[in-house]
Amino acid sequence: MTDAWPVVPPAAGTPACEPPTFAPDIGWRVTRYADVRAVLTGPAFVVPAVDAGPPGTLAWLRATVSRFSPPHRHAERRAIGVSALATVDPDELLHEAAGLTAAALDRADGRVDVMAELARPVPLRVLATRLGLADPVAAGTAVAVVAAAYHPGVDPALLRRADGAVAALLALSPPSPAQVRANLIGLLVQACDATAGLIGAAAHHLLTPPALRATARVGSADLLAEVLRLDPPVRATRRVTTAAVRLGGRDLPPGSPVLLRFDAANRDPEVFAEPGSFRPGRSGAGPLTFGAGERGCPGDRHALSLAVGVFDVLRERCRRAPTDLRHEPHPTLRVPTNLEVSVR
Repeated sequence: MTDAWPVVPPAAGTPACEPPTFAPDIGWRVTRYADVRAVLTGPAFVVPAVDAGPPGTLAWLRATVSRFSPPHRHAERRAIGVSALATVDPDELLHEAAGLTAAALDRADGRVDVMAELARPVPLRVLATRLGLADPVAAGTAVAVVAAAYHPGVDPALLRRADGAVAALLALSPPSPAQVRANLIGLLVQACDATAGLIGAAAHHLLTPPALRATARVGSADLLAEVLRLDPPVRATRRVTTAAVRLGGRDLPPGSPVLLRFDAANRDPEVFAEPGSFRPGRSGAGPLTFGAGERGCPGDRHALSLAVGVFDVLRERCRRAPTDLRHEPHPTLRVPTNLEVSVR
């Protein structure tokens, strides 16, 4: 008898696919695949503005990276990250991540916390090494501190810690203009929670014995692509309209805040046949989790390679019981707090 594919139900709070809806507390919520893609690629939608701060602080970093840049600064800053990643071979990232993961499992005493010992530190260490940071281990620790405070509305104590971590990362970065170093750090910060969340979700859904038997003949890259669709580490992102625009049959006035729900759009039945079913190797449209258009993630192939490198070793050597999982409290990210597996 063949084992059934793992079931990946929608995470709590995932909205249904429907026309754009307005709520006073969030603005316009966009959930359908076509509508989300139209916002990501439409010139009438821009990222919300961020406040600047003194050089070397978290506020300065956010105002300097391409991710939060206004349209007239975005291209030049994005080019910094694209240029840096062009020298990094994704296959080599995969190989190095696999090697570090195997070494960590060799040292483990029968059990390991995937999140604390692998999903966070391994990808950051590998990527920081390739981007030329002087102490990749220290850099990974500092990046995690910055990532925890990267989005608005966090505890002021986290902001103070993040300021110190930004200063440390600037000192560890290879000599270059401040804007270049900021955008190298930005690549690491963007890879931090997103890659860790993907590895954690894959371990949660796929490392039980039934799931491992069902997926034995499927490559890790196809498995992770389907996990990325069904349980994305980045659940949502934000935009603001610059002019009156019609979207999905609704009229949005200028200055409207827009919340894009990737978790809903990735399950749109108009795009994905049997959207709730786990089907690795799907053809056609892919998940929107990495964005689209000129602001799509410049390091999507690199992030997936890092995640595959870790997960390849996990699926070969680790098992976990099908238990409930808790996630860090965050309005737009979905990252497990901890996830323990047994090591063979």
